[in-house]
Amino acid sequence: MTNNIIFLKLGGSLITDKAQPETALPDVIFNLLSDVKNYRDSHPEQKILLGHGSGSFGHHAAAKFNTRSGVSTFVEWQGFRKVWASARKLNQVVLDVGLRTNLEMISFPPSAGLHSQQAQVVTWNTRPLEMALENGLIPVIYGDVVFDEILGGTIFSTEELFVHLANSLKPSRILLAGKEAAVFADYPINQQPIAHISQFSALESYLQTSENQDVTGGMRSKVAQMQAICNANPGTSVEIFHASQPGELFEALIGSHSGTIIS
Repeated sequence: MTNNIIFLKLGGSLITDKAQPETALPDVIFNLLSDVKNYRDSHPEQKILLGHGSGSFGHHAAAKFNTRSGVSTFVEWQGFRKVWASARKLNQVVLDVGLRTNLEMISFPPSAGLHSQQAQVVTWNTRPLEMALENGLIPVIYGDVVFDEILGGTIFSTEELFVHLANSLKPSRILLAGKEAAVFADYPINQQPIAHISQFSALESYLQTSENQDVTGGMRSKVAQMQAICNANPGTSVEIFHASQPGELFEALIGSHSGTIIS
């Protein structure tokens, strides 16, 4: 599948209060999805794959049970299910808000279909997701637990799912909407935004992770994953930007750049 597709992620720090367990921000989610709706109304032919982070839902439970590192004991499997339930709860909030904005969204939980080995995708039947795109629907994925042949279970972030899907879907753009205005070289002081990233290795020594709990690696990991996508798909560009106010996501969708570009 090589159609013109946008991968859009709504960051967990943007749609939840990451300092408070399982606290969604439905008004923020409504504003973001309203921007998506406004864009789709003026660009009905544009295919969009929507992803979202887990924020204060998945990360707190995952950190408590160390789920990303593997699952083997009974207690760890109980934790695995709790992480699954927490991530699913936020996904349902996003879907419910989407109904209010009249977006045609349909969820594809990775835990239901992705099978990995040592945290690498072995199988994931993405044909149903592709059919959703082909027929004008907006498929929704999110950071989720998955079953793993070696680790028992683990967690895939939305960015890691994007890395896999980019190989077949070949997105033209990837938009990562969050609370930060850009990638900063001096985080958390945030006085030195980076306008363009071409090689992640040059930034590794001073890119930080994240302020709040993030079991999937924070900003440094996100940049590395997006750079990997761009290296494998030279026609793809990535933007990391903030979308805290109504209209900011719409501006990004129409191509008004305000954050860090990775290409």
